[in-house]
Amino acid sequence: MWIVKLARLAGQSIMIVQEEDAMYITTLIMSVPEEKQGAYREWAEMSAGIFKRYGCLEIIEAWEDFVPRGKNTDFFRAVDAKEGEKIVISWQIWKDRDTFFAAEDKMHKDDALETSIEPPFDNARLITGCFEPVYTMGR
Repeated sequence: MWIVKLARLAGQSIMIVQEEDAMYITTLIMSVPEEKQGAYREWAEMSAGIFKRYGCLEIIEAWEDFVPRGKNTDFFRAVDAKEGEKIVISWQIWKDRDTFFAAEDKMHKDDALETSIEPPFDNARLITGCFEPVYTMGR
């Protein structure tokens, strides 16, 4: 089943057509010291277990392989990466926006995010954001 929504984007009316079981994506971008890749994986696996219990459908953690430095901007500058740090991108797929925000609220009320494992990165340089897909391929 498809859902049709009317919206305004940059002053223009647009029609959004999406499948009923739409998705909502939360993203984190950070830099992690290269020698802490194992600690990051441990932290990510522990975190994924928490998010799964609260309704997250899928999590992908990606460690820098080829991230070019840009002339004007790039991932390294965005997170103020230090020498020896790797760029890491994490994204979570939730059923929809309401599910994510309800889970986020409940996780904080339950103190589910209070763990004994410290994140192996500087939270002050973490970038987060939430996104609604405008197009997907392969799902």
